[in-house]
Amino acid sequence: MDKVPHALQQHLQQLGLQFSERLRQELPQLAQQAKQLLEVDESERERLLQNLRDQLHRLAGSAGTFGFAQLGQQARELEQQAERCLERLLRQHQNLNEFISALQELGEQPAIASAPQEPSDRKPKQPRNEDGSRHIYILEGEAAVGENMRQTLNNFGYHAEHFNSIAGLDAALQQRLPDALIIDAKLPDEASCGLEYANQLRARLEEPLPLLVLTDQQDDFATQLQAVRAGAMGLFSKPVDIPQLESRLERCFTQQSGEPYRVLIADDDQDLASRYSLVLRDAGMLVEVLHDPAQIFNHLRDFNPEVILLDVNMPDCTGPELAQIIRCNDDWLRIPIIYLSAETDFGKQMNALIKAGDDFVSKPISDNALVATVFSRAQRARLLSDALARDSLTGLLKHGDIKEQVAIELERALRSGDRASVVMLDIDHFKRVNDEHGHAAGDNVIRALANLLRQRLRRVDSLGRYGGEEFLAVLPDCTPQQAKLIVDEIRQRFAELHFIADGGEFSCTLSAGIAGTDLHSDADQLRERADRALYAAKHSGRNQVQVAE
Repeated sequence: MDKVPHALQQHLQQLGLQFSERLRQELPQLAQQAKQLLEVDESERERLLQNLRDQLHRLAGSAGTFGFAQLGQQARELEQQAERCLERLLRQHQNLNEFISALQELGEQPAIASAPQEPSDRKPKQPRNEDGSRHIYILEGEAAVGENMRQTLNNFGYHAEHFNSIAGLDAALQQRLPDALIIDAKLPDEASCGLEYANQLRARLEEPLPLLVLTDQQDDFATQLQAVRAGAMGLFSKPVDIPQLESRLERCFTQQSGEPYRVLIADDDQDLASRYSLVLRDAGMLVEVLHDPAQIFNHLRDFNPEVILLDVNMPDCTGPELAQIIRCNDDWLRIPIIYLSAETDFGKQMNALIKAGDDFVSKPISDNALVATVFSRAQRARLLSDALARDSLTGLLKHGDIKEQVAIELERALRSGDRASVVMLDIDHFKRVNDEHGHAAGDNVIRALANLLRQRLRRVDSLGRYGGEEFLAVLPDCTPQQAKLIVDEIRQRFAELHFIADGGEFSCTLSAGIAGTDLHSDADQLRERADRALYAAKHSGRNQVQVAE
C-alpha cells in the first residue's frame, strides 16, 4: 500500500480539523432548531423541518468522508425520519417527538476530535516525460516486415529498432527500456510464442510497457484473449496498416502523458468540495469549484471541463436542474455528469440520472473511489471527443475544426494587436504516389507529414488536415517571415524522408503558402490568400514556400 504524501496528509488533516470545528458549532445548532419545532406554528414548523432535513442530508454525505462514519449514519437515519414527518404533514406528533429527541441527543455528543485519516492506497499518476522522440522496439521474425515497419515508424518521427529474435530483444532491454513494444504473436522460429514472452516480460518489469500485438488471425478469440492478458493495448492483423498502428501508439502515449483532466465540482458543502478538490488535484487533475450555479456558463466556456461532479440537493438550484441547463447546449453534450449525493432512495437516483446525469455515486466516497470514478470518465470523454474532432488517419483536427481555429486566432490577433500566420501545405504530385505505389503508401506519406508538422510546430499552434493531401496550420504570435523559416525547415526535412513500397524506395516534397493577419481580411479571405500563395509555389516549380503579398 502506498503511503499518502506528507504534504497531502497535512492538508487532509487540516480539512479534518476544520470539519471537526464545524461540527462543534453545527450539532448544537441542530439540537436548538429541534427544540423550536414544538414552539412554532404549522407553516413555520414545516419550513424549519425542511431546513433540518437539508442540513442532515449534507451532514450524512460529508461526515463519512471526513472519518465520522457513525455520525454520518445517524444523520442519514434522521434525514429519513425528517422526510417521513414532512410526508405526513407533521400531524403525527409521536414521530415528531421521537425526531426531536434524537436530534437533541446528536447535539449533546461530547466534543468531537479530528478523525484519523486513513492512508490512501491509490497510486498517483506517473506521467511519462516527453524527450523529443519515442523509442519503439519491434519483435518480428520476418525480416522484411520488421524492417518496413521500422523505417516507416522512423519516418513518423519515432526511434524504432527491429529485432528478429527474443534473445536480441532481451539484450536491448538490458541496456534501455523502450517507450513501447510491438511483438509478433507467433514467432514460429522461437521456442515460445511472442505472447508467452510478453507475459514473462510483464512479470519482470516494475511498470508495464505499452504493448501492441501483431497476428495473422485477428478474429481468433483465443489469441485476442491471450493478448489482453499479456497487457496488449492494440491487436493488428498482417499485413499491418502501419498508420493505424502508429495512431494507436500515439493514443497510448497521450493517455500516459497528456494534459491533466479538467474537473468542475458543484457542491454547496464547501468543506466537502475542498476535500474533493484536494484529492483530485493530488491525482494530477485540474479542478475548479463552482459555488454559484448562475456562474456555470462562465466556467464551461473558460475552463472547458471534461467531467462535472454535481451534488443533487443544493439550495436555489438542484443538481438535476443544473445538469439539464448544461444539456440544453449542444456544445456541452459530451461532458459526463456524475452526481455525488447522500441520497439513497433508488427511485430518486434513477430520476436524477434519467433527467441528465451519467453516473450516480453515493456519499461518503473514499478517496480511491473518487479518483478512479472521475479518471475513468474523463479518460473515456477525452477519447470520444478526440475521435469525433480529429481526422482518423492523421490525428489532426478535421476540416471544419481547423477552419474555426483560423477565425478564433484572427479575432485574438486583432484584439491583442499581435500578428498571426496561416499556412496552407500540399504534398507535390501526390496523385502520382497513389497511382505508382498504392494508397497504403500514400497514407504513409500523409501520416509522416502530419507527424513531422506536429513535432516541429509549437503546442500553441493549431494544425488540421484540410482535405486529401492538404494541411492547414494556424500560428499565433508569428509573422509571415518567421513562419516561412519554420515551414521551410519542415519542407527540407520532409524531402529527406525515404518511403518503402513494393521493395523500392521513393521520396516526396511539399509546397506551402503563408498569409499573415491584417486589419482588412476576415477568416475566409485569410485562407484564400494563403491558398493563392500555395498556388504560386506550385506554379513556380513546387518544393518551396511562398508568402502572400
